[in-house]
Amino acid sequence: MLSIFLTGLFTGLGLILAIGAQNAFVIRQGLLRQNVFVVAAVSSVCDALLIAVGVAGLGAVIASSTWLTRAAAWGGGAFLIWFGLRALHNALRRDHKGLAAAEAEMTAGGASRKAAATSALGFSLLNPHVYLDTVVLMGGIGAQYAWDGRLAFLTGGAVASFLFFFTIAYGAMLFTPLFRKPITTRLLDGFVAVVMVTIAVLLLTGELGGNG
Repeated sequence: MLSIFLTGLFTGLGLILAIGAQNAFVIRQGLLRQNVFVVAAVSSVCDALLIAVGVAGLGAVIASSTWLTRAAAWGGGAFLIWFGLRALHNALRRDHKGLAAAEAEMTAGGASRKAAATSALGFSLLNPHVYLDTVVLMGGIGAQYAWDGRLAFLTGGAVASFLFFFTIAYGAMLFTPLFRKPITTRLLDGFVAVVMVTIAVLLLTGELGGNG
């Protein structure tokens, strides 16, 4: 079982390491020190649950369903474009206050945590790339084992998600001093906008190409 656990662990880490919309969002929250634990926890739990769903057999169903993959692409693309445009707006606004604004938001307490958790859920559940990595790919590999092997593989994958998201979220906090000036947070929001919109365009153009 240890070998299956390690297979799940390293497969999960290998798939999740690529910078995507979800990872960029978690890193941004860490840099801004905004509800870091909430964002990392929601992202990790969602990944673990999606891997469990895939290992249980749903991955093969999604992969074979044209309308499900199309719905995921269009819904995910719309969400990423919305968030990307919001990040671009933050980068270009004349009254951009950098970390001062982020720290002010933290005083909102529960409302700020709720907004962060909602955004983390969006990047976890409205992002087709997450479904591809967790439900389809991880689920497809894990589903090849017997049920006790599936549990070991799922545990390895879940541990990988928790290790990764908490590491990048809290690791990003080490670089917070660099973002005390508005120009650096403008650049951060600009980077996030480029990542989100680029991924959305790739999703939607791929979907349009598939329909042709």
